[in-house]
Amino acid sequence: QVQLVESGGGLVQAGGSLRLSCAASGRTFSTYGMGWFRQAPGKEREFVATITWNGGSTYYADSVKGRFTISRDNAKNAVYLQMNSLKPEDTAVYYCAAVSYQYSNSYYFNPTDFGSWGQGTQVTVSS
Repeated sequence: QVQLVESGGGLVQAGGSLRLSCAASGRTFSTYGMGWFRQAPGKEREFVATITWNGGSTYYADSVKGRFTISRDNAKNAVYLQMNSLKPEDTAVYYCAAVSYQYSNSYYFNPTDFGSWGQGTQVTVSS
């Protein structure tokens, strides 16, 4: 298991950018794929992006493709989400999460495949 702490959320105008960070503790961080999810008020938690354990592959939800970029730095035990061209509909609490399976090169989109979660960081995009 890894422990995760998100940061970097805030209030931004539509069209602006934010970079979310997720700091992980635990020596095994580099062996797990990572993902970002978000949850808006009254809605279910939804998949945003995922990256494999070695950073070799990434996958995005259609709603953010071309605007968001997920990356990781295993030397720093961190994963990032660069968010550009933000829209009001991107407003949500954003969570980073670690896949439950080590060294997997598969993509995971279902929250049940993620065993560790951060506490979330609020992103608000004003119109």
